[in-house]
Amino acid sequence: METQDGNAIQLELKYCERCGALWLRLTGSDLIFCSPCSVVLAGVARDPRFREHRGSQSNFERQNTTAFWSEGGNA
Repeated sequence: METQDGNAIQLELKYCERCGALWLRLTGSDLIFCSPCSVVLAGVARDPRFREHRGSQSNFERQNTTAFWSEGGNA
């Protein structure tokens, strides 16, 4: 495929090998991670997947939540 403009930037679609997101990179580039994952892997930012939410239940409370109903019923 020929380009009509010699100054055009060619991009290719790539998936991030860490999170699976789709992103565009320069054709022929060897980058394998998207920008947000690159920042996390460089240690500049925390991974948002493991961020604790303030004011919510702790992990212990979430794991030990049980149902208050039992079998059966007369509905």
